[in-house]
Amino acid sequence: MREWDPRTASAAEIRSLVETVNAVLATDLPDDPPWQDVQVRDYLAETMPGERRISWVAEDDRLPEGESEIFAHVSMLLLGDIGVLEIMVHPRLRRRGLGRQLVAVAARRAYLEGFSTIGVEAIGGTPAIAFYESLGFEREYVETRSVLTLSAVDWPALDAMAGAIGGGYRVEYHPGGPPDHLLEAYAQAKLEAQDEDDDLDLAPRSSDPQRLRDSLTTLHKRGLKPYIVLAIHESTGVVAGLTEVVVPAQHPERADQYDTIVVRDHRGYGIDRAIKARMLFELRKAEPGLREVQTWNAQHNESMLKVNAELGYLPDRDWFEYGADVSQLVQSLEPID
Repeated sequence: MREWDPRTASAAEIRSLVETVNAVLATDLPDDPPWQDVQVRDYLAETMPGERRISWVAEDDRLPEGESEIFAHVSMLLLGDIGVLEIMVHPRLRRRGLGRQLVAVAARRAYLEGFSTIGVEAIGGTPAIAFYESLGFEREYVETRSVLTLSAVDWPALDAMAGAIGGGYRVEYHPGGPPDHLLEAYAQAKLEAQDEDDDLDLAPRSSDPQRLRDSLTTLHKRGLKPYIVLAIHESTGVVAGLTEVVVPAQHPERADQYDTIVVRDHRGYGIDRAIKARMLFELRKAEPGLREVQTWNAQHNESMLKVNAELGYLPDRDWFEYGADVSQLVQSLEPID
């Protein structure tokens, strides 16, 4: 096992990592599209200003020079006072203690750098649930992932939904991100939604104009193409609602829904349904190879779950956020000398 920098990794290492990613997906999420070796190095290396990512790999060191087989990988994104882990182990090498070693290495680094908490996402119906709970991670938050298959969409019904928005609002489409003159209003809408959240902030929102600019720049560098649809309150010019979808270069057949937000004072006018419906029309035109969109929603967010169901999303599985105290985790995995 060694610390690993994707910026300087060989092409063979990147290819091997993608092969392991796809082996994990085939076992744990067999309906998910496999990754392509497209901008994977950028996806792993690029971070927001003020954030750092540290990675380690386990590999077969008996191979000839120039060849590589990475069969386990852990990355830790350091932001604020939390370290966010992503761990994968090739299915054929599970239950041998390798995952525990990877967590121990990351926890020790987090401890040495003064971080107090480690968080991780675990996917329901996979061995990750029992694994993290056995290490003392505590469940903090639950979301349900839903998937929309574009070939099954009722497009005439969707067209009616896209037009069913209250008077006094206009809907705008902005591929690549919101224009500069709307960044302040966009950030304000994001800030309100952030105040309503109760999760671990494993992927915190960008809620000021400069951080939004940095976020969009980072998305593009990582190979993630953003699409934005806004609802503008015409009399005030404020962003009353927004929805964001990102199409990753690494799996371009399935897009990721990010935030959908309707500002509190503008709820009840059909904005959420209208902007999400409009987004699907724009994606169909802009991304002809796109087959699916996936989204995550808190189980208590009944209104958004209802909108998603009307659009044609089907619940897939639950995703859990877990947290652990770093010092306690280090003590349980590797006693401090």
